Amino acid sequence: MDTMTITKVAAGVLGAWLVLLLGQWAGEEVYHASLHGEPSYAIEVASAEPEEAVEEVPFEERMAAASVEDGERVFRKCTACHKVAQGENAVGPYLYGVVGRNIDSAEGYQYSGALEEVADVWTPENLYAFLEKPSTWAPGTTMGFAGLSQSEERADVIAYLDSLDD
Repeated sequence: MDTMTITKVAAGVLGAWLVLLLGQWAGEEVYHASLHGEPSYAIEVASAEPEEAVEEVPFEERMAAASVEDGERVFRKCTACHKVAQGENAVGPYLYGVVGRNIDSAEGYQYSGALEEVADVWTPENLYAFLEKPSTWAPGTTMGFAGLSQSEERADVIAYLDSLDD
């Protein structure tokens, strides 16, 4: 290896380092430019102060105000895996008559076992808790749905499911 090769390697390494430093400097200028003391790109973060507590509506009032029509609209999210016709299982069990039905009683559907450990019957309260976040209510369940975060939507879906079998 001669002196010229060593010089070329050193120049390549130092040149790459120079390009990296110039790129870093340009990035700092773009994202941290000080115009009147304010950053050019600000990321908003949640405040450290706790938010005011939202007054929770009692379950009975929530269910009394539930809308079957809105529940049918929200239930469209569920139709990828569930059917409402009796006996028609899909990826998940059929949901005809689910309100008040035993948890593991959909004919022809093989349950994972996680639901049976939590409760015996699909009461409106159990459905409400399950629909909020299935994996939290029944750890180990095979249902991959993330849940319905809005309590009104959960109540509407339960009202819709309850209306299917009169």
